[in-house]
Amino acid sequence: MATEKPLKIAIVAGEESGDLLGADIVQALKRMTGREVRLVGIGGRHLQALGLVPLFDGGEIALMGLSAVLRDLPRLMRRISQTASAVASEKPDCLITIDSPDFSLRVAKKVRAADPAIPIVHYVCPSVWAWRPGRAAAMKPYVDHILCILPFEVKELARLDGPPGTYVGHRLTHDPGVLGAAKAQSQPRDLSTDRVKTLLVLPGSRRGEVRRQSGPFGETVSILSARGHRLRLLLPTVPHVADLVRASVASWDEKPEIILDPERKWQAFGKADAALIASGTVSLELALSGVPMISCYRLDPVMRMAQSLITVWSAALPNLIADQAVVPEHYNQYVRPRYLARQLEALFSDTAYRAWQKDGFAEVVKRMATDKSSGDIAAEVVMGYIKKASSE
Repeated sequence: MATEKPLKIAIVAGEESGDLLGADIVQALKRMTGREVRLVGIGGRHLQALGLVPLFDGGEIALMGLSAVLRDLPRLMRRISQTASAVASEKPDCLITIDSPDFSLRVAKKVRAADPAIPIVHYVCPSVWAWRPGRAAAMKPYVDHILCILPFEVKELARLDGPPGTYVGHRLTHDPGVLGAAKAQSQPRDLSTDRVKTLLVLPGSRRGEVRRQSGPFGETVSILSARGHRLRLLLPTVPHVADLVRASVASWDEKPEIILDPERKWQAFGKADAALIASGTVSLELALSGVPMISCYRLDPVMRMAQSLITVWSAALPNLIADQAVVPEHYNQYVRPRYLARQLEALFSDTAYRAWQKDGFAEVVKRMATDKSSGDIAAEVVMGYIKKASSE
């Protein structure tokens, strides 16, 4: 019996997270089909370990924010054209673009124009549900399907007349650190008023976030202490802002324990009674871990001017997933330490407020669950388009 020819998959993945997602799909395709998978395109060390020889360093397209994109626009446009031409000339069975939408979706558009027969699947839905909703319909002519990592995105794509979507799951739902923290949080906990409370303080992972949030967070801690609370402060952070974090908390009345080790971060999540955070993905990490929280954010001047473009009702992912106001949010002038301190007090004890959040987090876990791994679900979608293209 003749051996089936290898699958040829084009992948465009700039960031480390996208590289991991791409590697998961490739490994699932190999298991599912029993065929060799040959790779072309852009990717990092995980895809390279599976045989990808990248066209160039994927770090070049891992840009954050509009200003970074505009600054590097001429070089980006050259790389977009180079990538699209290389992919189209290889005539892959499928092109999978992963995240980095400012780059990858422009590649997808050019590949579709060069060869409409190549199926195109995009992994990680752009946040069309939060701002610039017109992007959903704009993708439809050149993206056949979107692999979504948040469960509500499939309906949002349909509502906005975007490409069809499939919820494949989120890596955090099976992350060992999250699962360990959730197990620790599920154990009986002493919530008596006279004990030491463990408070997670998470002012953000970007320098501007740390600068804007550290002041009010430190003031909140001082107010809690003045109101008679004995606190153990834990502050997990990342290496590139660690020095700034240390400098920012040096003037606090109570000094937090700064944590850089990822394993100790999850241990801290397991021990925490509550968390005071800068709004971001960490809210989902905490919700899946079962840690009650208060979310805050002070926007920079540029983002304040762009606020009118935001269409989503909440910036907290747990709220959007549960479709209810589980996590309280405070922004800009409403980041008021005296109010934050009193909300945290309610989360320290066995209150209805704390129970409401815990129940909401259980709903988040339920809605994010999948029967199969993300890689397997994604690979099934990709193979569906490959088979459809080969039969036409």
